[in-house]
Amino acid sequence: MSERSFALTPGKRVLYLTKDPARIRDQLNGARLSIAELSPDELLDDINTDAMTPAWVCFDHDPADIARNAYAGLVVGGERLIPANALRDGGFEVIVSGAQKGVGSSRETAAQCEVFSGSRLAIASSFAPIHARNNINIGQLMGDHAMLRRLEAGESIPLSEFTQGHDAITALIIESGGLLPFCARLAKGDLAIPPTGTAPRAMNLTEKILAGKLLPGQGTHVKPGDAVLVRVDAGYSHEFTTAQVDFFLAAEYGADYQLKDPPKFAVFEDHLIYATGVPSMARFADKIGRLRELQRAFAARTGVRNYSAVDGVSPGICHQVAREQFIDPGDFVQATDSHTCMGGASGALAWGVGSTEYAALVYWGFTPLAVPESIRFELTGALRPGVSAKDVMLHILATYAKREDTLNRVMEFGGAGLFALSPDERATLANMATECSARGAVMEVDDTMLAWIASRRPNATVEHLRAKVVTPDPGAQHAGGVHRIDLGAIEPMVATPGDPDRGIASDPKNGARIPEIGRVKIDIAYGGSCTAGKRDDVDMYARVMADAEKAGKRVATGVRFYIQFGSQEVEQYARAQGYTDLFARTGVEVIKPGCGACIGCGPGVSDRGDQVTVSAINRNYKGRSGPGRLYLASPLTVAASAVTGEIVEYEAGMFAKPR
Repeated sequence: MSERSFALTPGKRVLYLTKDPARIRDQLNGARLSIAELSPDELLDDINTDAMTPAWVCFDHDPADIARNAYAGLVVGGERLIPANALRDGGFEVIVSGAQKGVGSSRETAAQCEVFSGSRLAIASSFAPIHARNNINIGQLMGDHAMLRRLEAGESIPLSEFTQGHDAITALIIESGGLLPFCARLAKGDLAIPPTGTAPRAMNLTEKILAGKLLPGQGTHVKPGDAVLVRVDAGYSHEFTTAQVDFFLAAEYGADYQLKDPPKFAVFEDHLIYATGVPSMARFADKIGRLRELQRAFAARTGVRNYSAVDGVSPGICHQVAREQFIDPGDFVQATDSHTCMGGASGALAWGVGSTEYAALVYWGFTPLAVPESIRFELTGALRPGVSAKDVMLHILATYAKREDTLNRVMEFGGAGLFALSPDERATLANMATECSARGAVMEVDDTMLAWIASRRPNATVEHLRAKVVTPDPGAQHAGGVHRIDLGAIEPMVATPGDPDRGIASDPKNGARIPEIGRVKIDIAYGGSCTAGKRDDVDMYARVMADAEKAGKRVATGVRFYIQFGSQEVEQYARAQGYTDLFARTGVEVIKPGCGACIGCGPGVSDRGDQVTVSAINRNYKGRSGPGRLYLASPLTVAASAVTGEIVEYEAGMFAKPR
């Protein structure tokens, strides 16, 4: 049988997403471009998944409905660049962009909006790893600009060129037309997964955890690039994604499908708990309510752990509650959210996946993957007063992620400096691996972390957890290298609007202001999210506000400062410490646990383009948390800025000093 190939379909078109909006509009109106007319630097880079399918688009769980609003987040001059139905009605079967296509959230809807609009091929100079995987899982081919030149010249390209460079299992998924068809072939015995053939070798944390999860018959050791089937220890979805997971499971396995090991998995009601309180989201109340209903029905029917809201109050953000209640050292964790990597702080290997991949793994209990490369960060020293793990992560983003050292690699952390950080501060580092376009995160653990976990689990002990800990082998290698970071050399940082990797460090000689951004007055300060709604984060907000209160100050006039707890446990801690009373006295608005402003679905979002927010969340892509300008900073900087009314770093006693 001759090999299948891809060729452009007569009458179908190619859409070039250019940096010039006028050229995109011209194409939507019938104009045609070719790759010969463009250079790569004229194409849009860093198209994030929020731009492809903003949060409100994800309120639909049927991919056909999602496709109607493809690229709804590309907004120019206050108007959608690609109107409703334009991608589908334009007859485009190839979509072309620049570098780093699909950065940001793991939402599979970003790939679905293209595929269900008729696209068969995505062209870019590079793809963010989770987005690339989502394309593969739902059957969209990917190629580069050189490949498109050949296609436009009339060439037909063999499927083997699209699988070239991929591991054996991924190649089979591509050849099968997606992950679920691949699983069906595997179940029928049409496919066999060979042993890795990897001889015993020193393995790093990533490799060693995965080697311990191999299904029988694949060997005992792995190396980067090995195609394997591995057991998944834990996973979860939330009300943004569960309905779609159920949709795919029912379509593939029938409405009466059953999961093999439901207690390993969970659902959370956290992302949309406050969405209807945001004016721009209120019109979606019926759809949001329907997503909640579908998730609760899924939980009741399948028997997965159910972390639904009670009396309108969420147990907390999935990533925070998961690390509190069920992620253990040595686990391999998959969930339908890009910040799943936060579990890496507990010594687990964790990363986010799309709805299709999650549907397959909750049904089968295992998942196919290529063993990823790793990059190690060896931390030394200790943070100086006024500096936090968020500043460390903004430094890593501005240094290593910007030059793509972390791209599609697992970020491993270790060293005495790591153990000098609290468990919550370590979680901040793990959480933001996804902003680095990393595959995931994993950290070495000590008894401090084990005690933190054990204190939150019935019948758990440090000794019991220690038996689960995985440690790297001496002499283990990292394709991304080993990078040493002296925590004592880190300065407070602020990331300017548009991308988390736009970090700027403060100048110790300049007082509290960060000179390169100048004097930036703010309208909103927000402290919360999975990144910054933990106990230690609340301690930092409280430290600043207590300092302000002693100086007779409070939240600045004209500024709204919101603090949102990451979980009910964190809220209870804040009350016990007297923080909630302190916040009330100093003008802070406190919000119950859950997601919110971070995804544009809760108090703290901007509602005008001229508003400025300084936020402790994880990403600041355009439109991520409202239409205004969004700066990222540490909890200390956010709180200090709320009091001064402009972006400043925190210094002890600063409010008593003349300014």
